[in-house]
Amino acid sequence: MYHIGLIGDYDEKVTAHVAIPRAIQLVADEMGVRISFEWVSTPSLNQDFEQKLSKYQALWAVPASPYRSMQGALNGIRFAREHQIPFLGTCGGFQHMIIEFARNVVGLTEADHAEENPSASLILVAPLTCSVSEKIHSFKLTPGTKLIEIYGTNEIVEQYGICNYGLNPEYSLRLEEAGLRIAGVGLEGEVRIMELDQHPFFVGTLFQPERSALKNIVHPLIKAFLRKAIQY
Repeated sequence: MYHIGLIGDYDEKVTAHVAIPRAIQLVADEMGVRISFEWVSTPSLNQDFEQKLSKYQALWAVPASPYRSMQGALNGIRFAREHQIPFLGTCGGFQHMIIEFARNVVGLTEADHAEENPSASLILVAPLTCSVSEKIHSFKLTPGTKLIEIYGTNEIVEQYGICNYGLNPEYSLRLEEAGLRIAGVGLEGEVRIMELDQHPFFVGTLFQPERSALKNIVHPLIKAFLRKAIQY
């Protein structure tokens, strides 16, 4: 039995929260393994998060932010990054993944989210120029990345959830220079996927690959993520 921790605050009304368990089960069935999951609320990670997260073979920071505790979410993401635990961040998970990295690796300690703290001195996650909520878009993948190996193609089509925020392009180079690589962009060149170079699996997407489960489709990115969990 393999155990996955879902970092986020469960809400049955959130489409992604309904889709993620289905996506995990679809992969488990196809691979013929038993995979369990547990929701890990963000406030529960404000303290003693190392002990609470050590039992999981992978961590997924799920959509539907603002989280009840930004710090709890960032603690969970940092734990996955520092302990080489397979990690996937989708939508809000992606947004907080880049904040954690900016604060704790790049040294941008004031990096923040415009939705949660619009008066912050350093807005790393900023409003998108155009809303992409509930839309299907095409993305170009970066040659040489894990993502292009996983998908087996250099252009993909994916669906967003309710999403109005993404990486402030002013800081994309700083993140890349520190090792958080741009793995995919929108057709206009906006950063939509990032992955950490020196890590077995540390990937964030602004879109929601879990939506594929609502059509009973095994998603290649989620399959690759859970395969790494099994190896871990």
